[in-house]
Amino acid sequence: MIDVNELRKGVTFELDGNLYKVLDYEHNKSGRGNATIRIKARNMRTGSTIEKTFISGNRVQDVRLEYQNVQYLYNDGTFYYFMNTQTYEQPAVRPELIGEAVGFLKEGMEVKLTFHNNEVIDVELPTSVDLLVTRASVAVKGDTATGVTKRVTVETGVEVDVPIFVNEGDTIRVDTRSGAYITRV
Repeated sequence: MIDVNELRKGVTFELDGNLYKVLDYEHNKSGRGNATIRIKARNMRTGSTIEKTFISGNRVQDVRLEYQNVQYLYNDGTFYYFMNTQTYEQPAVRPELIGEAVGFLKEGMEVKLTFHNNEVIDVELPTSVDLLVTRASVAVKGDTATGVTKRVTVETGVEVDVPIFVNEGDTIRVDTRSGAYITRV
């Protein structure tokens, strides 16, 4: 058991038989009485988000997690398959678990899987990935005002807003957390 004062962003805990990962944490202490801890947490199995308020001194069940660095192999339409490069085990992951980050997965990419009781509960991609631009419109004369962007399609099928100078065939670096353009590589 851990005290709710130890909950921080990224901590995983068990409550009412469900696993939750803290997304946001706020500690409030008014003049008198106990402090209150407000959290926003994501259910690791269903993906739903809850907001919960605890009183300082409450306790929640801590969870023992295992982490494995794996390599992304392929998608068969139902599951995404990864391979542990030491044991050659190939865990299958549901697309709901990966979420919107599925558009940044490339074959051979190294990712980190989080396991709880031999069940994959989270997939963590690198913070950025280099992707090839497969489709981009040509810049039009006169579109040179500051901050002009256009939408391009990258090799994984995701559309990204990029500066006007990025062309088809260029490789760009994209932030996997926000989907934002970082730089041309």
